[in-house]
Amino acid sequence: MKFGIFYEHQLPRPWDDDAEYRLLREALEQIELADRLGIDYVWEVEHHFLEEYSHSSAPEVFLAAAAARTRRIRLGHGIVQTPPPFNHPARVAERLATLDLISDGRVDFGSGESSSEAELGGFRIDPVAKREMWEEGLRVALRCLTETPFTGHAGRHVTMPPRNVVPKPRQRPHPPVWVACSRRDTILLAARHGIGALAFAFVNPEDARRWVADYRATMEREGVPIGDAVNPNLACVTTFMCHHDEETALHRGLEGANFFGYSLAHYYVFGRHRPGRTDVWAEYRQRRAEHGYDPEEVAAARAHQDRLGAKVVSDGLGGLRGAVGTPDQVREYLRRYEEAGVDQVILCSQAGRNRHEHIMESLELFGREVLPEFAERDAAAEAERARRAERLTELLLGRKPPGDHPPLRDDYEFPAIPRAVAERSGSDDLHAWLDRFADQAAAGSNELGNLVG
Repeated sequence: MKFGIFYEHQLPRPWDDDAEYRLLREALEQIELADRLGIDYVWEVEHHFLEEYSHSSAPEVFLAAAAARTRRIRLGHGIVQTPPPFNHPARVAERLATLDLISDGRVDFGSGESSSEAELGGFRIDPVAKREMWEEGLRVALRCLTETPFTGHAGRHVTMPPRNVVPKPRQRPHPPVWVACSRRDTILLAARHGIGALAFAFVNPEDARRWVADYRATMEREGVPIGDAVNPNLACVTTFMCHHDEETALHRGLEGANFFGYSLAHYYVFGRHRPGRTDVWAEYRQRRAEHGYDPEEVAAARAHQDRLGAKVVSDGLGGLRGAVGTPDQVREYLRRYEEAGVDQVILCSQAGRNRHEHIMESLELFGREVLPEFAERDAAAEAERARRAERLTELLLGRKPPGDHPPLRDDYEFPAIPRAVAERSGSDDLHAWLDRFADQAAAGSNELGNLVG
């Protein structure tokens, strides 16, 4: 089983002028450390307008900075919002390919659609149509990454003529594709499209076991790749903070972990938000017991369980815990995901007001005392995983319809705008002038820049 680290770039109020600057700089330091420790992935989200919960609106820029500072860790673009009102598919392809080139082929392409009013309403996306927008945007982006040239598309949400979208990625035919999943039906959607499932829901390993079984069976039985490669992997996210002393781990990790849950629910479930005014952190502290995210109750509940769980409950109050505890507790918890067949566990430490130095210390401890045994077993299992992927790739690609890559007319071309004007007007003089311009350009005319300007 592999491991990743996860970034929403949470920033609870109040903020000072340097708060976002420090947030991003500290995250990059954490990623550098994770790379040195041998953690396999960093996952960076794309969200818009979700103040306090996520200040990660330009993940492609952040991941480029991470690429420059690291050598081996994979860069999980997790996720790119692929409905076209968020990101035009050609721009998604261009950014992904460029990042893949500068990182020496380390990009994973996570996709998603959002389900918050802040984002969907902000980009005027109809929630009823967002799933079909996600699929069409993703499908076109993958074609832009693989077709030379892209042969054009006329759909309900994207219309684009043939163009050769450059550059192309280093990984061929394209980087591994994933989709964000929070429910079983999205897990099955990932399987049917032959892509990885990013289970961004806090589930216990025993529940994850059922998700893995459903995902693999559905892919085997029904999978048809949305792209030109198959990614048969399922990842789960968990809150995380590790320390030799359990009380210290709980003190350092629980408040941030549960703010993650509260702020998520604020935007996606129960909140009313005034942009630039609502203080989500203050609401959380005031109402956390009422809404079941009380870290003190979670700490008390540990006495009533013999093993860690994604959530704990005491006297009717629940909260997130996950991999918050000692190295032995964390190791046992993560082994259960491994035994369930999960391919990757993604550790979320940067949450709420969790402190940078505590996150760094926690990662160091994890890398020294927990990671090595998992890395050793993962290396031994790599050949079997490769065989599984090869078999599923052959099976699923055999189902892919030829029409997924429509042909381009042999005579297709597009003229420069002045040449098009000449053609529409039927002006032989303008055609002749453009031909002379071409001759001058070939000869290196000094007038070329002035003419173009």
